[in-house]
Amino acid sequence: MADAADPATTSHVASSVEAVFREERGRLLASLVLRFGDLDLAEDVASEAIEAALRHWPVDGVPARPGAWLLTTARRRAVDRLRRDQTYAARLAVLQVEADRAAGSPAPGAEDDLPDERLRLFFTCAHPALAAEDRTALTLRCLAGLTTAEVARAFLVPPATMAQRIVRAKNKIRVARIPFRVPGADELPGRLPGVLQVLYSIFTEGYAASAGADLQRIDLAEEAIRLARILRRLLPAEREITGLLALMLLVHARRAARTGPTGEPVLLDDQDRSRWDRAMIEEGRGLVVAALTGGPPGVYAVQGAIAALHDEAADVATTDWPQVVALYDVLLALAPSPVVALNRAVAVAMRDGPEAGLALLDELAAEPRLRGHHPYPAARAELLRRLGRLPEAAAAYRLALDLAGTEAERAHLRRSLASVQAQP
Repeated sequence: MADAADPATTSHVASSVEAVFREERGRLLASLVLRFGDLDLAEDVASEAIEAALRHWPVDGVPARPGAWLLTTARRRAVDRLRRDQTYAARLAVLQVEADRAAGSPAPGAEDDLPDERLRLFFTCAHPALAAEDRTALTLRCLAGLTTAEVARAFLVPPATMAQRIVRAKNKIRVARIPFRVPGADELPGRLPGVLQVLYSIFTEGYAASAGADLQRIDLAEEAIRLARILRRLLPAEREITGLLALMLLVHARRAARTGPTGEPVLLDDQDRSRWDRAMIEEGRGLVVAALTGGPPGVYAVQGAIAALHDEAADVATTDWPQVVALYDVLLALAPSPVVALNRAVAVAMRDGPEAGLALLDELAAEPRLRGHHPYPAARAELLRRLGRLPEAAAAYRLALDLAGTEAERAHLRRSLASVQAQP
């Protein structure tokens, strides 16, 4: 028997619980929601099961199947709570659970399977009836296992604001009776993009934070990748999930080279490509091939293919810019947007010269979605600088500076502006 007072044992057990909880929390929560139909109850008893593990495992040892132990313990806590509830619905739930127990539910610590119901949770958290910001918050809370305070920090809002957002989402699920289920085959094509968009939103916030001191939020990006891996395991035939995972890996592979010693952004042209994660790139390239095979390409697969071309090149000069532009043409046909058009214009500038790219950017000047998007004036400034139109470049840098969200980006733009102003 382990010594409960041994600090090393206690620390080991705490680490084991944390690892189990991080890996299994989504499965545990999804199984409990499916059984009891109440997200708040599921969260409460899941937390109580973790607390029980922290008390018992240092004494009894970590069970062979810790996830199953947690599920059994949480289910019993839920039954105890429902027994104290006098509502008819609760009584029904008790009857159901007790029937399961009579049928042979194992005791805590026994061999018990933890069913993987996370796919239902993905679709519930990303239901289109929820506001976009609520979907992201709920996904991070329920599937990623972040606390409310951690989700609040991730999006730089006060904990109270995030708590209200999560409560609002849960209420919407309860009041609107949003079903906790995976859409049928006929609904799946329409619902899956919403789930993928939530994961991509989490990743993009990690890749380029919208506000704060740091350019990147590595923890968020890695969490989005972890969730995408889970989703791909659950729906292996959906090629757009593969495409999204490929895109994330190919972009995240550059993370070490994207910032300088003081956290300043390092543009793709100037990045030390020896610092890129080659194993991640190879995995991403393989996934891109899989995502592009077997039918018309999806938007994430095409973006992944563009990212792969960048990652495969030895430097900017040898990048296959004609192929990059061709892929942006495909992407514009699949999902036209001013941001995609902006990125295509930059690629055209690399293929045909800054004047050609600037002409395309100027055609986008009236786009409302680009008015507050600092990469647009930043791209114009860079092309104007390359053309020697320095006063116009300085004006564009000033506009980008006003719009940039993070201090790291602002510092970079200030240096670029100073460089242009210093030129005769």
